[in-house]
Amino acid sequence: MKSSEPLTQSKSPVVEPGGLLAILGGGQLGRMMAMAARTMGYRVRVMDPEAGCPANFVADETIVGRWDDVDAARRLASGADVVTLEIEQIGMDALAEVARFAPLRPGIEPIRIIQDKTVQKPWLAENGFPVGPFRVVRSEEDLHAAVAALDGRVFLKIGRGGYDGRGQTRIGLNGPPDEAEIRNAWEQIGARPAVAEQALELDCEISVMAARNPSGEVRAYPAAHNHHENQILAWSVLPAGISPELEARAEGLASSIVAKLGIEGLLCVEMFVTRSGQLLINELAPRPHNSYHQSERGCVTSQFEQAVRAACNLPLGDTSLITPAAIVNLLGDCWLGKDPNFAAALAVPSVRLHLYEKQTPRQGRKMGHLSATGATAEEALERVLKAKQLL
Repeated sequence: MKSSEPLTQSKSPVVEPGGLLAILGGGQLGRMMAMAARTMGYRVRVMDPEAGCPANFVADETIVGRWDDVDAARRLASGADVVTLEIEQIGMDALAEVARFAPLRPGIEPIRIIQDKTVQKPWLAENGFPVGPFRVVRSEEDLHAAVAALDGRVFLKIGRGGYDGRGQTRIGLNGPPDEAEIRNAWEQIGARPAVAEQALELDCEISVMAARNPSGEVRAYPAAHNHHENQILAWSVLPAGISPELEARAEGLASSIVAKLGIEGLLCVEMFVTRSGQLLINELAPRPHNSYHQSERGCVTSQFEQAVRAACNLPLGDTSLITPAAIVNLLGDCWLGKDPNFAAALAVPSVRLHLYEKQTPRQGRKMGHLSATGATAEEALERVLKAKQLL
């Protein structure tokens, strides 16, 4: 549909190449989605608070607006064939406005559930998906009760807006907490509604990316093994190196959740593998995910092409792993002090560089990534970590 009038007829089953794909968000994920869409022949429009956002350099048009800007959302959706997203923290009024003018995928209700952890975590538990012990807290008194109920060792995460370690803190990990530590933790997250999660004894952290198109087709990628430093993903590798039984369970869980939510698009399911062998859901993300950047190198279909296929109701691509692949994030820290030595990093066999065209490096800010392939997951990871060291 190519008009600026509100959507009044049923959506077309397929958005053919040549159509206009609009993306809520113009960060690195929107940029890489836009690159995949352009390769497939789509025109691309993005909306972002920053005019010079990473996707601006590859999109046909950039609409500048905050995540809750209803007018900007209207301009993004007007004339678009379909709208998708690269960030879930979009205002509900803005999402509703988008849905008046174009098909919104993954859909309003899945985003409403996922964008607030105080809704997301109970939804998972109520629908029978495995999660660790947790409590929703809305006051300091709630937090005191939750810490007592969760054996005194807690990760506290704000309901809305927290990512890459922001908006979370720890309680009791260095010994039994006193009232002052609990009070300080509550103040540290801004005294906002949050989820208190019991600290678990973990063997590893994995994620599984699943995709579902509006026709109901579902495909899951092999699990990725993730390593975090300071609550930010440092590196990720495919395959995860877990047992076939655990792999099947993880892929099955992701496929079940994407279908239960009715998502039309991508869903990354982050999971914990405990030392006792439990597989527990950590968090959900209804979009491309940092832990699957290496799908561009290792899989038949990258997560970014899959996102375009799902949004446009095309047949989903093959998610099979062709070769082991790994990525390492390049944070702004790499630029602080002296310029990175890209030539040294790229001398390592199979290593590629992907920069996001962010103009200002800051500590902890994702500026790009290195990727590598190998005969084994261990070789791919060794190569990419060596390149990062030489950088």
